[in-house]
Formats: sequence, structure tokens, C-alpha cells
Amino acid sequence: MKSSLFHLLAFASISFFVVFFSTFPVTTHFSITHSNHLQVVSHISLPPEIPPTDPPSPSPSPSPSPYEPTAVFSVLSYGAVGDGEADDTSAFKMAWDIACSQTQSVILVAPAGYRFIVHSTIFTGPCQTGLIFQIDGTIMAPDGPRSWPKYSDKRQWLVFYNVTGMTMQGDGVVDGRGHKWWELPCKPQKAIRFFMSSNLTVQGFKVHNSPQFHFRFDQCRNVVVRKLDINSPALSPNTDGIHIENTNNFILQSSLISNGDDCVSIGAGSYNVHIQNITCSSGHGISIGSLGSRNSKACVSNITVSDCFIHQSQNGVRIKTWQGGYGSVSQVKFHNIWMEGVRNPVIIDQYYCLSGNCSNQTSGVYIHDVSYSKIRGTYDVRSPPMHLACSDSVPCRDLKLSDIVLVPGAADGRVGEKNPFCWNAYGANQTLIVPPVSCLMGGSPDLIMDLKDDLC
Repeated sequence: MKSSLFHLLAFASISFFVVFFSTFPVTTHFSITHSNHLQVVSHISLPPEIPPTDPPSPSPSPSPSPYEPTAVFSVLSYGAVGDGEADDTSAFKMAWDIACSQTQSVILVAPAGYRFIVHSTIFTGPCQTGLIFQIDGTIMAPDGPRSWPKYSDKRQWLVFYNVTGMTMQGDGVVDGRGHKWWELPCKPQKAIRFFMSSNLTVQGFKVHNSPQFHFRFDQCRNVVVRKLDINSPALSPNTDGIHIENTNNFILQSSLISNGDDCVSIGAGSYNVHIQNITCSSGHGISIGSLGSRNSKACVSNITVSDCFIHQSQNGVRIKTWQGGYGSVSQVKFHNIWMEGVRNPVIIDQYYCLSGNCSNQTSGVYIHDVSYSKIRGTYDVRSPPMHLACSDSVPCRDLKLSDIVLVPGAADGRVGEKNPFCWNAYGANQTLIVPPVSCLMGGSPDLIMDLKDDLC
């Protein structure tokens, strides 16, 4: 019911506010036919996209895949039962190991109509050639902590290590079955993790109810993620939709994410990240950070977030850093984003603290060259529409605001409306902003600490 209501709200809101957006839809069709007449077809449907204000030019035909799969490996052929009760882990591992070793391009299939139980597993590369992991059935984690083997790794579930040139796609579901974990202090950190992998495409299937992160990309490069449906309850803790860390050349497009934490979170060491046409609901919005925990260095640059819809979330677009960290966040663009009922639409928080009892320190991550443009919609009046709280010792610099219109939600009226908040924030209002951000300071700040040894 929650998912249906979310999709209905997203469609209604997008239709009403069409004038504010333009998008760049992606169309994908995948079909494989081989000698024994087995055919696997995935028609990946688009999430609700926001129609452009001007007719787009025709999209070019997709480039043919450099790999034409010539063999199909079904997990059923390696002993998988798929009845939702039997442990199918060894069948998946065997099918993976054999498919990965082939000298021709292959497809590994978890077929439709089956429910596979898979325990904590590492799928290791590199594989010989382009591998397609086709998820058309349902892959399920064990049902809660008592169902996990005593000595299995409870910090992660499905791990893909040192994999290059793989496509993971399908019409199926990956179900983390996180309900029995969410109230426990110890839980797996992520449902699907890609580690030290490159040239990846992940598209089309659903990922639901992860114990914590639904996806995590660590030390990856050249990744395209699109047309995913990620869903967990609004009160499920730490269920980030997609988290990236030390990852570059990352593209996320045309996906629906409804969860209990950050819709997308961008961690330290990430650069060249482009997020477009994402619908986020009920969580904590799109975040850079948190960065600089335990006095660590964090470098993030060249991040673009555009053409997104954020609905009934605690935050809209956020940069969050800990006191005592160092490094920098720069070349960030937030553009063409619609907010609906968001409590903190635009927020920089350089005093991020989970315990609520963190002391102020003399170092901080340097935030500069950040632009917010064409951000519109409604906000919850319990918080200011813009909250720019920069470090005492390292001011934010070169913040650029333009074409921003944020008004209280219809249910709130203007009762208790708060003005934008700034602290040690320097930049410019490049156009008329609603509400006015008169607290943003012009000019260049004097830096209290010497940054030359702390920058990225």
C-alpha cells in the first residue's frame, strides 16, 4: 500500500509541476537468443519521469553491446530449487564461477517464477569477458538473524569483488528481508555491495527492505545505475538507497527511491558523480556526506544533481560534515529540483553529530564553489527553508543561489514560518530568491586556519 501511494503521489506531483522541469529519459531494451532457443527478454520500464518543457530532440539509437552473449547459465541447472525455503547459495556460487571463467560472453540467469534463498556470499572476479547477471526471479536473504548461519558474515550480504564489465539487470526483486533486523544494534551493512569493480551497469530490477544500505559502491569507477526501484519503510533505520565511497565516473539516472535514510549518499573520495531524474520519498534526501568523521580527510568534487523530485523527506539536498575533519567539497551543482513537503530543502550542516554532544573543533572540511539553481516547491515550516551552517574555523565560500522559490506547504500556511539561516556562509544571491537569503555574506572570508596542507 505504501509503495502504491508513493507512486501515485509522485505521478500527481510531477504532472502538476511540469513547468519546472526538463528530463533526459533513457530507453533500454535487452534481448538474447541463442542456439537452444532459450530467450531471455527484459523490458525495463521507466519510472515516472518529468516531461520536458520543450520537446526533446530524438534520442540516438543505443549503441550495440560490445558483447553478444553466446551461452546461458541458469542457476536451476546447478541445483537451485527456488521454492523460498531451500538454501540456493551453492548453486549461485557454482553458476557464477563457471560463467565467470568462460572465454565467450555469457548470461547468468535467476529465472522468473522462482524465489531463491541466498546467504552471505562474495562473487569474485575478474571474469573472462562481459557477464550479464539477469535477475528475473526473486533473490531473498535469510529471514532474520536467527536464520543466518552462525559463522556467516552479518556485515554484508551480496558482494561483487573485482568485477569488470558486468551488467546486472532484470525484472525481478532482490529482497533483503530486513524487518527483523531494524530494531537490533547489529545488522548487515548493505544488501548489494560492489567493491573494487569497474565498467558496471546496474538497471531495471527492484531492491526492497535491506537491513541497512540497499546498494554500496566502494572503490569503483565507470558505473551506470538506472531505472531501479528501491523501497523500504520510512522508519527503517540507516536504509540508504545508494551509497558511494571512493568512487568516480558514476552516473545514476531515472530511479525511484523510498526509504528510511539518505536517498543517495556520496562519501569521501568520490568525484565525477552525476545524478539525474531521481524521485526520492520519505527518507533524508540526497546527501554529500557525512564527511570528516574521526578527524579524517575527505575529498569530494564535481558532483551534479539535476532534474529530481524530493517528496515528504526530512531533507532535500544536503552537505554534512563533522567537526575536526579536513579536506574539501567543491564543484557541486544542484539544479532543477522540485521539493514537496520537505523539512530542510537546502542544508549545509558542518556540525553533524549523531550523539548530539560533539564539541566544536579548530579544523573542518572546506566547502566552496557550490551552486543551487532552479530549486522550487514547498517546505515544512518547522525548519528554515535554507540552513547554511558552516564551520567556525573554515567558512563556506562561493555559494551561488539563483532562481529559488520555496514556500510553506498548504497545510502549514505561514504560521511559524522561519527565515533562512546562515552561519559563516559567503556567496551571492544571483537572482531574486524566495524567501530572501539576506544572511548570506558577500566578499571573501578570512580563514582562521591555514588550509594549504589540508586541501585535496
